[in-house]
Amino acid sequence: GVVGYVVRGHAPTSTPPSASLPRQAALAHAVFSPEVRHPVEVGAAEETHLVAWLSKRLGAELKPPRLAAQGFELVGGRLLPGEAGPVAQFMYQDARGQRLTLYVQKDAQQSGETAFRYARENGIGVFYWLDGRFGYALSGEMEKPDLLRIATADADSFEALYMDHLARLPHVQTLTSQLAMKTIKRAHDAPTVRA
Repeated sequence: GVVGYVVRGHAPTSTPPSASLPRQAALAHAVFSPEVRHPVEVGAAEETHLVAWLSKRLGAELKPPRLAAQGFELVGGRLLPGEAGPVAQFMYQDARGQRLTLYVQKDAQQSGETAFRYARENGIGVFYWLDGRFGYALSGEMEKPDLLRIATADADSFEALYMDHLARLPHVQTLTSQLAMKTIKRAHDAPTVRA
């Protein structure tokens, strides 16, 4: 399963929160994924420090997903500037050197939208969704079915991470998941957004 966070804030009011999320995630992927010597600020060898640091900066406990079963290992992560505050980016790499990034943004606006979508931004596939005040985007230079397979490979772990995060929010007493990961996994498709 995969989760990404995206920070929003100064977007024009005519642009919905979901519109700039795939664009920003793809841009961050394009900038940092080609890096050989400095792809991340903090490497996977310091994962505990990385997660604590990014969690503190985003104000939410983060747990980068494990993608080893899909052939991707954590390279590390970095803090990025977002439209309204900090954004976390986790980077993964497979044995061939192909990279994926998970972009996590804390949305400045409360969004009632919980939708899973796919976009293609300058050759980079982005599987993304908003849920409550958070946006998540998994980006890579791969085709839609492959990216979707990775994003939904471990829906139970993703849902557990999501539920655990929400359970820590103040004033939350009961949680009911509205995530459609299992349905998407069975359908092997997500809506495509065309720019």
